[in-house]
Amino acid sequence: MKFKTLMIAFSTLIFLCLSNQALAQIGKPYIHDPSTVIFCDGKYYVFGTGGGGLISDDGWVWHSGAVRPGGGVAPDVIHIGDRYYVTYAKGGGGLAGGHASNIYVMWTKTLDPKSPEFGFKDEHIVASSNGVEDCDAIDPAFLLDPTTGKLWLTYGTFYGYIRIVELDPKTGERIQGNKPIDIAIDCEATDMIYRDGWYYLLGDHGTCCDGANSTYNIVVGRSKNVTGPFRDNMGVNMLKGGGKFLVGASGHFFGPGHFGLLKLGDGVEKFSCHYESDLKQGGRSVLGIRPLLWKDGWPVAGDNFRGGTFEIQSERSGYALELAVDFVRMSGMQPFWGRSLDEPVKPIPPQTLAEDSKVWSTGNINVRLGDYMVRPHQEWTITPVENAGGYPGSPYFKITIAGTNRALAATADSDLVTVPEFTGSPEQLWRIDQLTDGTYRIMPKVIPNSKARLVLTAIGVSTITLAKFDSKSDKSRWNFKKP
Repeated sequence: MKFKTLMIAFSTLIFLCLSNQALAQIGKPYIHDPSTVIFCDGKYYVFGTGGGGLISDDGWVWHSGAVRPGGGVAPDVIHIGDRYYVTYAKGGGGLAGGHASNIYVMWTKTLDPKSPEFGFKDEHIVASSNGVEDCDAIDPAFLLDPTTGKLWLTYGTFYGYIRIVELDPKTGERIQGNKPIDIAIDCEATDMIYRDGWYYLLGDHGTCCDGANSTYNIVVGRSKNVTGPFRDNMGVNMLKGGGKFLVGASGHFFGPGHFGLLKLGDGVEKFSCHYESDLKQGGRSVLGIRPLLWKDGWPVAGDNFRGGTFEIQSERSGYALELAVDFVRMSGMQPFWGRSLDEPVKPIPPQTLAEDSKVWSTGNINVRLGDYMVRPHQEWTITPVENAGGYPGSPYFKITIAGTNRALAATADSDLVTVPEFTGSPEQLWRIDQLTDGTYRIMPKVIPNSKARLVLTAIGVSTITLAKFDSKSDKSRWNFKKP
């Protein structure tokens, strides 16, 4: 009995360690002032201060290898047509560098340094600061306006104004005669995004470059016009220091900065940033990728799913995912009218796994949706799986009935089943993405003999299958409720 207790405690400790790691990318995600994460020729790329950057096959495991000539600081990248434009700054930043700086733009047809089409061309200056004016021309970021097709560049630091200029999306050069417009103060490393008629300006507030003592946090304002005025949720203009808080330090991560939007489709949006310091990575600056949610017209920082034991609840009906097994009644129950009011009250323990599982098959068991009754066949333990890869921001998970190794799996018929033992096969690995409304999408890594991208879907009140995600329906949206 003592040995069994120790094994359970050890397993719980391992699970908690893995869960705590689920916010941090793995491999060697070391970077400062990262660009927006971008997908090119089957891989993810991100560039950082000092030249170069990181590459990932899946958005979870990162390693060095991205190539960006020019050195300098705080690059950004955008894909337009058959070109990838990269911008970065040289000079500025204060201290020994002063505030005189130039911002450059160059392009390449691929970001893969091994491709024959790789090679940056037509580098040119698109913005400058002379070291005296109230602006420091570093920290550039692109926005391609989806409503007009115009290309914009924001830049600047705490040492003066944040500014915006217009570029030519066909060449990356600055539009002749276009003058910079002041749009904010008291922030830096800005990025602009567009959503539902609003332009959102996100920037870093606080101090950087001091490890775990950095106070970087990200704030946001919005405007109906790309050139402002940008106001926060209280109506304060960002030219007067306004900015609604988006994300700050948490756990062992300090100083989030350099927001970049990563749209993954099907209602899944994430954002990249760096953390000035990750205590579990020796205090290094690391890449972070987190869900981006939206509430009342404002962006909200979500948290990557970490696992645990849950009821998996359908947003469509409120019903719970469960094994398709016979219902086992709890023993010792009497109707209220058969009891005396003077009878001593004795607590009744919840149904045990042993009581519930006595009617289960030893082979595969189907799944369905049913009224949640806090029964063991409705409780699922979700655990990150080591060395199984992942997707942007998270590892793959296994989904098992709590207290057992019975695992949820996709079938070759694009359906669902639970198998007696988790083996780590791809159809038993699950991707869990938080959607912009806060609910979740659950997707198998692989469907046997298929390349279809299907998700867990409630096609009826009690019937569940794998089907294409419908962003306009609640059928494929799920919640995780603690039992």
